[in-house]
Amino acid sequence: MPPHEALIYLMVITSASDRDMTDVELARIGDVVRSWPVFEDFDHDRLVGVAQDCQRMLHEKDGLEGVLARVAEALPERLLDTAYAAAFEVAAVDLEMRLEEVRVLQLIRRQLDLDTLTVAAIARAAKARLRTLT
Repeated sequence: MPPHEALIYLMVITSASDRDMTDVELARIGDVVRSWPVFEDFDHDRLVGVAQDCQRMLHEKDGLEGVLARVAEALPERLLDTAYAAAFEVAAVDLEMRLEEVRVLQLIRRQLDLDTLTVAAIARAAKARLRTLT
């Protein structure tokens, strides 16, 4: 699995964690893929297909654990915090993090072996970026 796909898989599993991939979450995935520098050489026309591949893989024997293991293998160490940031971005976009999303983020954090300070900084930055005036 290429790193781009691994990043997208994390966003998809975060969005799908509560069994309800909202339009807002799907739009955020598209925004991340279109605007983050890590995706600058990704063919954006492949996004829907990659997301569908992830959903299929979630329904296989190893399910979520299998997807997380494959993602961790595919990502170079320098992209681990970026991967978590992308997943967190999707979870936080609706400004309401459900228990299922929190659980998936914890699983991602453990699988990627991210330290507490990095995770806290990513969470704080996303919340600050998504805050509105009202």
